[in-house]
Amino acid sequence: MMNHLGKYLTASGVKPIVTYQHIFKTTYLYGSYSPINGDCFVWEINGVDTKIFEAYLKEFSLYKPKEYKIVVIDNAGFHSTKNIEIPENIHLLRIPLIIQS
Repeated sequence: MMNHLGKYLTASGVKPIVTYQHIFKTTYLYGSYSPINGDCFVWEINGVDTKIFEAYLKEFSLYKPKEYKIVVIDNAGFHSTKNIEIPENIHLLRIPLIIQS
């Protein structure tokens, strides 16, 4: 539960009538870096989903297009590789899902 406490200026004895809606704005960073030379590629976007991930891969493939890139991804839902086009110079390496019982 998020409450917003604030002050409103009104005339003495007048109850303020105020509508308020708290809005969150977020920015996400997609980024890749080279462990060899520290070179990096960062993309700032306002969301996470499969289409945005696919667009990131496309833009990343255009950055130094002659390089072959290995991108390590986790098991986030938007990292789904079903029905997306993965550029030829990128290989996705998924972290194995470990289930402990």
